[in-house]
Parts: sequence; C-alpha cells; structure tokens
Amino acid sequence: MPAENLTRAEARERAATVATQSYDVTLDLTTGPTTFTSRTVLRFTATPGASTFVDLIAPAVHEITLNGRTLDPAQVFADSRIALSDLAESNELVVVAECAYMNTGEGLHRFVDPVDDEVYLYSQFEVADSRRVFAVFEQPDLKAEFTFTVTAPAHWVVVSNYPQVGEPVPVEGGVNRNGGRDQGTSTWTFETTPRLSPYVTAVVAGPYHHEHGTLTSSDGREIPLGVYCRGSLAQYLDTDEILDVTRRGFAFFEERFDQPYPFAKYDQLFVPEFNAGAMENAGCVTFVESYVFRSKVPEATVERRAVTILHELAHMWFGDLVTMRWWDDLWLNESFAEYASTLAAAEATRWTSSWTTFSSLEKSWAYRQDQLPSTHPIVADMTDLEDVEVNFDGITYAKGASVLKQLVAWVGQDEFFAGVRAYFARHAWGNTELRDLLTELEATSGRDLTPWSALWLERAGVTLLRPLVDVDDEGVITSFTIRQEVPDEHPVQRPHRLAVGGYDLVDGRLVRTVHVELDADGESTDVPELVGTRRPLLLLVNDDDLAYAKIRLDEDSTAAAIEHLSAFDDSLPRTLIWAATWDATRDGEQPGRDYVDLILGNIAHETDSTVVLVLLRQLTTTLDLYVAPEHRRDAAVAAADRLLELARGAAAGSDLQLQLLKGFAARATTPEQLAVVADVLDEREVLPGLEMDTDLRWELLAALVAGGRADETHIAAQLATDATATGERAAALARAAVPTPEAKQAAWAAVLDGDLPNAIQAATIAGLVRVQDRALLTPFVAPYFDALTRVWADKTNEIAQNIVVGLYPTLLADAPEVDLLGATDAWLAAHPDAAPALRRLVVESRDGVRRAIAAQQADRLRD
Repeated sequence: MPAENLTRAEARERAATVATQSYDVTLDLTTGPTTFTSRTVLRFTATPGASTFVDLIAPAVHEITLNGRTLDPAQVFADSRIALSDLAESNELVVVAECAYMNTGEGLHRFVDPVDDEVYLYSQFEVADSRRVFAVFEQPDLKAEFTFTVTAPAHWVVVSNYPQVGEPVPVEGGVNRNGGRDQGTSTWTFETTPRLSPYVTAVVAGPYHHEHGTLTSSDGREIPLGVYCRGSLAQYLDTDEILDVTRRGFAFFEERFDQPYPFAKYDQLFVPEFNAGAMENAGCVTFVESYVFRSKVPEATVERRAVTILHELAHMWFGDLVTMRWWDDLWLNESFAEYASTLAAAEATRWTSSWTTFSSLEKSWAYRQDQLPSTHPIVADMTDLEDVEVNFDGITYAKGASVLKQLVAWVGQDEFFAGVRAYFARHAWGNTELRDLLTELEATSGRDLTPWSALWLERAGVTLLRPLVDVDDEGVITSFTIRQEVPDEHPVQRPHRLAVGGYDLVDGRLVRTVHVELDADGESTDVPELVGTRRPLLLLVNDDDLAYAKIRLDEDSTAAAIEHLSAFDDSLPRTLIWAATWDATRDGEQPGRDYVDLILGNIAHETDSTVVLVLLRQLTTTLDLYVAPEHRRDAAVAAADRLLELARGAAAGSDLQLQLLKGFAARATTPEQLAVVADVLDEREVLPGLEMDTDLRWELLAALVAGGRADETHIAAQLATDATATGERAAALARAAVPTPEAKQAAWAAVLDGDLPNAIQAATIAGLVRVQDRALLTPFVAPYFDALTRVWADKTNEIAQNIVVGLYPTLLADAPEVDLLGATDAWLAAHPDAAPALRRLVVESRDGVRRAIAAQQADRLRD
C-alpha cells in the first residue's frame, strides 16, 4: 500500500535529521473490542528548523503536541504519517490516538478463545507495524529507550520487554469493555528498556497461563524465565522441555559470544494466530502456539521447535543487541541466527544430527529460492518496505546460513567466533552494516573477505558441482575432476571449500573409506589425491555438506545409491543423495517416476524425522506436478497403496508410522483407499501403538471430505467435540475442501471478500486448493488474475501475500483449457506498473509452472 510505504532514501534522510532518545507509551486496552487508546511521548533531538515525519497508522488521532504547540491532526496527519516542521534541537512530541486491533497477525492482534470467550492480545511489529500501536520513527537505526504503561482487565497478565514495576495498580471506577470475566481494570508499568529498535518492542496481554524458572547468566545475574500460553492450552504446555533447551542455548551462546545475555528477563509466549514461527522481541519472544503440542507430532516438529527457540535466543545478541542499519542487511540477523541455532542444537542438545535436518529442510529451501527468476543476492537491495515484506525468503534465511557455514569452514570456527565476539563488543546497542562484521572477521582470520563477499553475498545464483570420473580396467581412478556449472542468468564461478567422500560396502553397510578435503574453484578442479586409488562404490562430492552448491552423482554412484541408499550408517550423506536426486528431478534431468520409486523404496529405512517429512512433501510435489499427466493417476494410486503398506509395517507407535499414515491419508483417492481411511478414523482398523488423537482425527476427516466420503454433518460433529481455535481452523480447511463447485465458491468468496482472521484465512486457502478433480479450480483462474491488484491495494501485506501465493492455480499447470503460463504472462504484460513485490510473487508462481511442464516432459522420456 503506497500510502503506508517507506523508502530507504526517506529513512536515511530522517536518520540524518533526528536522533531518538526515549518513548513513553501508554496503552488503554479496556475501551472496546475494535480499538484501544494509545498515548506516545517521544523525545528526540533534531537539526534546528528541520522538518520530518513520524509514523502512525490509526483510525483517529485526537491530539498532537510538538514542543508545547498544538498541531491540528486534520492538517498534519495523512495516510501513515504525521508531518513535523520547525523542529528544535531538543523536542518532545505527544500523540494521542485511537488505534485498531488487527486480526491479521500484524500490529496488536486480538483473538477471542472459543473455549472460554477470553480475549488474548499480542503484538507483532516486524517489519513496520509498531506504528499500528504508537507513534514512532519506524526504522531499525533510530533506537531509543522504551517505557510501556498498560491499562487492561484486572484478571489479565501483561508482559512487555522488561519486568513490570511492582504490582498492577487497580483503576478506581475502571470499566473493562474489552471482554472477560472481571469488570475491574488495573494498570501495569514496566521498567525502561535499554536502546532498542522499535520493531523488537512488544506488548502481550490477556489471561495467559504462565510458568517460571530462572538461570544464572555468565555475569552472575539471575535471569527470570517465563513460559506462557492461553489458559485453555495450559495442560499441554511442556515447560520443563522448553526451559531445558533455553538453558542449554544460554550457556552455549554466552560462551561462544563472550557476551552475557543483554536483557533483564527472558519470556517465551506461545500466542494464537501467529503468522511466523516466532519473533525475537527483546526479552519477550512470541511463538506460534502450534508449538504447544496438544496431540502427538512428528519428532521433526519437536526438533523444529527446539531450533526455533535457539534461533530466537541467538537474536537477542545478533539482531536486538546489535541491529542492522536498514533492511538490506536483514540477512545479518536471520542467516546468523539460523546458522547459530543449528550449531547450538547439534552441539548442545539431544538433536545431534541437526546439520542433517538443515541440509534436508533449509538448504533445499535455499536452492529452490535461488533458482527462481526473482532470486537476489544475500545482501539484497531493499529500496522500500514493500520489498522487505516479501524478502523473508530462502535466500535471507537458508542460503545466508549455508554461506556462513561455508565461511566458517574457510576461515576456521575459532577465528570466526573470535570475530563475532569482537563485533558484539564494538557495536553493542548500535546499528551496523555488512562491512562492520567483515572487518572483525578479517582481523581474526587474516583473510581479505572483500572478494569472498563480492562473490557470495553480493551476487545471486547457485552453482552445480558435477564429478567427472575415469577408471581403468582394474577399477583404478585415472582422473577425477569436479566441474562447476553456473546458470546463464548468474554466471558466477565461486570458490568452494568441500570434501569428496568415497563409500564402500562393509558388512552390508555403506561406510566412508575415502575422504579428501579441498578448495574447488573455477570451471574445473582436479582432485589428484584420488588418482591411482581404487574407485570406491560410491563417490560423493560435497561430503559433509560444507559447500553451498547443488551436486550430481556420476553414473556408477547413482546406481550404487539407488541400490544401497538404506545402507548408509550416517544420515547426512544419505540426505545429500536425496538432495542430488531431488534437484535432478526438479531440473528435468531425471524422470519424476524414478524419484517416486526411490522414495517409496527407501523412506521406510530413513532414520531422521525431518528427512521423512521433507520426502513426503517432495513425493506430493512430484506426483502432482512432475509426473507426466498421462501417468499421474496410476502413479498416485500406487504411491498411496505403498504408503499404506509401509505404515502398516512400521514399528508400533513410531514416528515413521505416524508420518506414513498421514502421507497415505493425504494421497488417498480410490474408494478402497478412502475406505481404509474411514476404518482407521472409526478405529475399525487399528494400527498397533497408534494414538487416535484429536489432530489426527481432523487430518483423516479432511481426507475423507476431499474424497467425497464425508460432508458438513461429519465436520460439524467433529467440531462439536473440539470446539477450540485449532478445531475451528481444521473445520475451515475441511469445509473448503468439500469437492463441489458451491463449496469452492463459498471458500473463494470468504477469502477474497470476507474479513477472516489470518489463521482461518490460511486454513481456508489450504482447503480450497485441495482437490482430486482439478477442474474444480478452473473457474477461478480468470477471477484470480482480475483480483490481484485489488487484493494488493486493499489487504494488509500479510493477508495479500497469502492470497496471491496461496490461490495461484499451480495444479492447473498442464491444463490445456487454461493455459496458465499464457494467462500469467498476459497479466504481467498488462500490469507493468504493478507493485514490484506483487509482480515478484506472480513471477515466482509462474516459474513453478514452467518447471513443472519441463519436468513432465522429462518424465515422458522414461517410456
């Protein structure tokens, strides 16, 4: 929305004009269910006589006072800005506004728990939504001290970045109009924070259940720890596990960073209808509440929560203590936290194979993102806030972290963390740019990182490493060369620190018998260490996964991998084989049905829960998009039958059993398969050790609904037994999955024209596009393109992105009656001036269609 945008140039100009000192923010959360009162006292210095603006998004502004002068809101407030002129050297701005609660997961989000009708609030300010709650200079390099005062229903709990001062003070005669049992009100006052960027401040309020602990910081302070969730989820909150991971992370990071935890407390709050995994508010971290496990979840999800806890904790130093100057360096926050959290998980928790998880999940995300037409350097060119909003992607998180892992291998881990320690010591409480970090790393490593940065951080694209192997008649290697293939769009040859591993069968197991570490650079790199040695059964380029590069296997290694994939003792090389074959499938070098066969022949032997999760996702993508249409149904039916066979044969109550059963249910299409789903749901067929809990019931029911075997009666009956927020989301998905034109039209209208909360919107979109008859989606192709510009203009960024990406009809990629590529190209040609962020999302979706059509052609060549 242009009226709410902010450019980098404007932010730089404002930072050159003003310097912030403090905010006193007073919020009254008792004024009603749609708005709340916000009063901001902002103190700042400025160039005398200069003009600037302060940011605010609010339905109404009641009072604006600058240095004692009353300003007319009608004259100075428009769109998202309050104009300020004739500034003094020292200034005080007072703004009283009526701000709006949101149901989009942005600003101050309001949620009513259907279990007990209690109201829960939480703030989410990244990228630029603190301005929805108080008047603010909304940019990361204008840090300030913050003091929050909050009036709320007396029976609520209110949490902010710093501890509260004393006990809440009852408000005499106060009336709560915001819902809740107790009509009394109280006021909470919080200690003043150190200097923070506005986007990491926070207010969370409601009758949250809370549990507590402490830890001793490296400087001897006792740090209070809190864990919070809604009251109706309290029975599921596993505080001991959460705090165990937290304490391990504290010890790991304080030692590695040589910097004690920088804040006064550490609260972790699991909040409803959260858009992301978590948010690094200083001392007040918010998490998606699906991390409170009310049903059995795969171990992959438990590990993901642990890594997320560690990721947000790493941000307390890298992001909150030291913050990027502008969003070009968002990667400095996210990539570092991603790398550091995986390292901490692998070295300080029970998830010692976290680098396997990273390779399977994060790196595959990075490779996929880096091959899109919209790929960008890790250090991106963020010209305005709209650019930033769509930039929380696989480059910013996963590629950046992968490249940091490569950098650590190149300079040495001790030297890397020595540079990080110096960086924190020099820039604590300040703002930085990339060069500030590189300067410290150069000093500790003795390497000039300017060329490295130019190649890895400032250029886009992923290279492919292909081994070229020659052997003589005796099986001795006569030459071994690594060829680096670069994409035409990004022809950048990069240096790679990597290893080549050789694996042989020993007592029926594939074990590493050869290991050569080297630097590969340029179009080709010889590996003389292997020449004259007997060729191992399988040769693996990028063994140990040090480099950021796609890989291929030579022909003999491919055959060995297919035959013996389950024989690896170590999960990481097996995951690299999975990645290589997946990339070859996506790139149209290998038939999709071959990859389906590889998964179905080996997934039962996979030991890493996250790898199983990823393989099942890739199986779905391959069957839906990469198998040629004429073979799609037969392949899909056979795959579902095989998944059921494997689920029935899996260990009783195992993680694998649960994942395979869910995978089968999601793929069930035939009457026989759907009958099995119904039997399992109704417990006529019982898989040994399988717990038929609430969330599994919903997944099985959704499969039956999508297959036409259950309807609204069944959905309503299940919802009656699970009248919770999670139940409402599951019901929304199931209703949108009903395979009738009427149900799809109702879901479409609700998403496009309704005012659905973010979580219900996401569930409805997921159900709408869940079809077995793809013709159900055909009527929405033209309306989709017709709605794009309106959606982008009328919806908040989060909601608009969900619609643009979620409703793009990718499943119709090969439908001749639609010509999805042609329709997409026509829209792009007709809207050259559409918002760049919107065009980027459409271009990315188009690329998925292009890739699918190419992969289908490769699959046809199998016949």
